[in-house]
Amino acid sequence: MSKAIELAKHLETLHINNMYKEDFYWTWDKTGEELDAVFTVADALRDLRERNISTRVFDSGLGISIFRDNSTRTRFSFASACNLLGLAVQDLDEKKSQIAHGETVRETANMVSFMADVIGIRDDMYIGEGHKYQKTFMDAVKEGYRDGILEQQPTLVNLQCDVDHPTQCMADLLHVIHHFGGVENLKGKKIAMSWAYSPSYGKPLSVPQGVVGLFTRFGMDVVLAHPEGYDIMPDVEDVARKNAAASGGTFSKTHSMAEAFQDADIVYPKSWASFAAMEERTKLYAAGDQAGIDQLEKRLLAENAQHKDWACTEEMMAKTKNGSGLYLHCLPADITGLSCDEGEVDNSVFDRYLVPLYKQASYKPYIIAAMIFLAKVKDPARALMALESRGQLRKAF
Repeated sequence: MSKAIELAKHLETLHINNMYKEDFYWTWDKTGEELDAVFTVADALRDLRERNISTRVFDSGLGISIFRDNSTRTRFSFASACNLLGLAVQDLDEKKSQIAHGETVRETANMVSFMADVIGIRDDMYIGEGHKYQKTFMDAVKEGYRDGILEQQPTLVNLQCDVDHPTQCMADLLHVIHHFGGVENLKGKKIAMSWAYSPSYGKPLSVPQGVVGLFTRFGMDVVLAHPEGYDIMPDVEDVARKNAAASGGTFSKTHSMAEAFQDADIVYPKSWASFAAMEERTKLYAAGDQAGIDQLEKRLLAENAQHKDWACTEEMMAKTKNGSGLYLHCLPADITGLSCDEGEVDNSVFDRYLVPLYKQASYKPYIIAAMIFLAKVKDPARALMALESRGQLRKAF
């Protein structure tokens, strides 16, 4: 029996009917079985592709990508995921659209969705705006479907908003699951989600928020570390506490990077802006106050510079479990001595973990494909078995 068939049989045991035709906003909106289903389908699709078996469940259709912030990994992961399933991809470049001429979100949503099956949106720059934009866009799509404008109802995959980055964090967790030999081995593992110094400012909160909101669901000991004042959203901290209580894990906070790294099985040192600073920036942009924005940037860069000791150094990594904790990063990292003079991680540490980091990133196309698969395929277990049975090669060689 192939790995894909074994995974499909496991999928049959899960209660996941609510995923069909539904959007994927935040991981904490999904049940434990639904998260299990995403990991299961991702692994099954990867197994099929590694054996050169076609995973195309569409013979036509479109995936629309809307990136309101720059992206490399997520942009190409979305395109790869759509192609893996048989969908073409069209990126909406707002600079080349009629949005500049006053086209509304409601109008744009319907105009780009005529033959679309999935919409991936990244809008992570402004607190209170990213998720709001995604919701407004998809509400308009649903209205268009109800009114008979659209022949089908596209579903959303959140490619990062101001609150969560589900495709990244689920890819991170799937990497961790495989690294430790199974999800059952995660309970009791310590992960340090730590702020780290960056010579730039304004990095989104969604990765640290996504990590603490997801990893706490698996009985892990999740430590959020940052200098005073670099808090994440209070609502997400509440989610993490509730998840930890339900899973038998823990969620704690510290203002010491060394304390967080001590005996950690996994470390995730990454820079982010404080919740308060992101709120302030959002208000300044809304007001069109460029002078205020420039002043805020200078202030935040100065604040960051006070915490250059928050870096993932060899000394810091030596504090991890047996001195060999797993290093994670969503990339690109600010690498001391390579991409910047002083940054999040020492070049020697980053270079030593280069292969695991690339493996970590490699799970994202499959996670996105799994999200699409579960939203668009009514009987996903049967569909996986049919792909295996059909055995159509991707190409002849």
